[in-house]
Amino acid sequence: MRIDVVTLFPAMFTGPLDESIIKRARQRGLVEIHIHNLRDYAHDKHKTVDDRPFGGGPGMLLKPEPIFEAVEHLSRQNTRVILLSPIGRVFNQAIARELAKQEHLLLICGAYEGFDERVRQALAHDELSIGDYILTNGSLPAMVIIDAVVRLVPGVLGDDQSAEDESFMRGLLEYPQYTRPAEFRGMRVPEVLLSGDHEAIAKWRAEQAMMRTLQRRPDLLKNQPIEQVLGPGHAAPTGPGKGA
Repeated sequence: MRIDVVTLFPAMFTGPLDESIIKRARQRGLVEIHIHNLRDYAHDKHKTVDDRPFGGGPGMLLKPEPIFEAVEHLSRQNTRVILLSPIGRVFNQAIARELAKQEHLLLICGAYEGFDERVRQALAHDELSIGDYILTNGSLPAMVIIDAVVRLVPGVLGDDQSAEDESFMRGLLEYPQYTRPAEFRGMRVPEVLLSGDHEAIAKWRAEQAMMRTLQRRPDLLKNQPIEQVLGPGHAAPTGPGKGA
């Protein structure tokens, strides 16, 4: 996979893309990530990328010319162009899975009061937001999306099952997890996890994931029958899990 990012603030990406899982994925050649300064595609003396909106109003808009040139220069046959903008659809794990299947992502970071509408009309395949709040520019959302997508690229995590067991992958929050010691300050690990009964453990984890989701994010279960999420043979949980 290749990911190109066009931004007014390329220095913001120094660090987050050079650490941890993303760093290892890049070193192993599983993903290429390239950061481009939008001003490199502006050709006037001052490298101007913004101007006042027609009709008046506060702030400045990103001009179409440098963005068009950047997209035309960086695009390939299978490029998916994505604008990072507060008015985009809200990013989630399902979208991360969708993007992880793409060969080439081209992320265009918004800034100021946003994009000239012709950028949306002619260039964008998608438009994404990471939440219902306003950030200074689209660089941080681009980093969030890159992190969520790269970890889903086959081979990046080493054990691909690790990604499947995380929160949101099945539409549920992750079940409670425990490690040694089995008892700490009077708090014991649930006996089922010590039993060695893998079928019972899987059932307990599914029910606990459902319980946690019902308690904390019931919106995730909208229009999803419990039987469909948990699978056959799992009853809806009726109370919190307890240690012995």
